[in-house]
Amino acid sequence: MIHRAVAQNAHLLSLTLVISLLLTAPVAQATSRDQAKRIHDRIAGVPPDATMLDTMAGMVAGGDALGAALLATQEPGFYNVTLKQHVTPWTNEAGDGFAPLNDYTATVIGLVRDNVDFRQILTTDVLYVGSGAGIPPYSASSNAHYEALETNGVDLSSSLSPVAQSSLQGIPANAAAGVLTSRQAARAFLVDGTNRAMLRFTFRNHLCRDLEQIQDTTRIPDRIRQDVSRSPGGDSRIFLNGCIGCHAGMDPFIQSFAYYDYAYDKSTDPDAENGALSYNAAGDSDPVTGTRVKAKHFNNNTTFAPGYVTVDDHWDNYWRTGPNALLGWDSALTGNGDGARGFGEEISHADAFTQCHAERVFTTVCLRPPEDAADRAEVAAIVADLRANGYSLRRAFAQSAVYCMGE
Repeated sequence: MIHRAVAQNAHLLSLTLVISLLLTAPVAQATSRDQAKRIHDRIAGVPPDATMLDTMAGMVAGGDALGAALLATQEPGFYNVTLKQHVTPWTNEAGDGFAPLNDYTATVIGLVRDNVDFRQILTTDVLYVGSGAGIPPYSASSNAHYEALETNGVDLSSSLSPVAQSSLQGIPANAAAGVLTSRQAARAFLVDGTNRAMLRFTFRNHLCRDLEQIQDTTRIPDRIRQDVSRSPGGDSRIFLNGCIGCHAGMDPFIQSFAYYDYAYDKSTDPDAENGALSYNAAGDSDPVTGTRVKAKHFNNNTTFAPGYVTVDDHWDNYWRTGPNALLGWDSALTGNGDGARGFGEEISHADAFTQCHAERVFTTVCLRPPEDAADRAEVAAIVADLRANGYSLRRAFAQSAVYCMGE
């Protein structure tokens, strides 16, 4: 028994010693090559070749990890894979990142590649189109051009070129509002309905807020349209405590799209594959409304006849005051205007826009959302860097990759 006890004690002593050695053993440090490879993998989606790895590792070792990360953003994989999957969920209601390439995604990719102020994605008169053998030209009523680019494996990092959106869509230059008036955005968010989907998904995709998060029942309901019942089911409390929370701010804001629609033939094209953005320019008259305002803004106008009647595309942001003032609206802007471009400027100049996209980039590159104080501090640093460097989203990707390169 004594021998057995001695043996057991010796075994416990040995086990304790092993655990102690494991706990006190030095943790292997990532080398500059390990860090360079991780940066490249996270940005381009593929390992670097030997020459690129040597170059990036030398830059990391020399204290220029950000420069190494920016070098990686020149790789085709950053545009063809990483950015495409990052942006494509914004282009459809399902948030599908594997949807076909389209003019919305391609335009964001092109603007990021060209290091344009990222806020312009919601305001500028541009679409990016590609080129290549056997690629059909851009069509305002088909996505065939972009699907062919993807099917043929055309390199988006070199083939995309900016073209005036107004010339491609057949709309006035001042009616173009970046990706908001792209064909794909029209097909996804202006099709049928009342155009309110455009506001909801713009908030979701570019402010990281859905309607439930921006409800405010304290706003004045004077601009809520006729299609919203003031007593759903005969109970006005539902309107006062629920409906008004979204519609009081949403309806005057999305009036900016009063002249827009997505036109397609419902009888022959039930999936709206072959439609096009439709816009009523000055002098145009909708056959239903008798004004420039599209008929969809008069849907169900007998639900509450005394409700607001849309007469033009003048919009007001009622959410500049109240709890949604925390979205950080730009005090240099007036909070009202005419048309979709002003709407896009109001959204893209809000603090929440920059914060939202900094968090999205961090999540894409680091493969996880910000989780702790250190992550949140890094996102704040990315936000500050965006403001200080012309809202370059490429830099945001590079900065995130450096943070997550390992130590």
